[in-house]
Amino acid sequence: MSIRRWNPDAVAPPIGQYSHLAAAPAGHRVVFLSGQVGALPDGELAGPDAESQTRQVFANIAALLESLGAGPGHLLKLFTMVSGTEHLAGCRAAREEAFASWFPGRDWPAHSLAVVAALARPDIVVEIEAVAAVPDA
Repeated sequence: MSIRRWNPDAVAPPIGQYSHLAAAPAGHRVVFLSGQVGALPDGELAGPDAESQTRQVFANIAALLESLGAGPGHLLKLFTMVSGTEHLAGCRAAREEAFASWFPGRDWPAHSLAVVAALARPDIVVEIEAVAAVPDA
């Protein structure tokens, strides 16, 4: 696989765990993953806090990618929404844990993070959308 992720010198280096640009190579289709929340397979939330919910979000993203015959290395972009600044530390801790496993070479996908007033339900504190480049069948 040759997904290209890079940071041109024309802009400041990334301030976090992301690349400014990511491109899907030939022979891949771009797949959009709906926003994932920290729900376990039975529909219950993994916990009330951002760290446990974010861990489950990444597990859900991994499962969806696996269903496509892909993995985290196929990710092009993530978009994280956190319902309040008080949830940022837990979300970042779980993301750093997942990224250490998924991207040991620090070749991170493009990523944006927004603090929002609320998500779909008051008990959901993190939601992450993803875009992946999946090899054509």
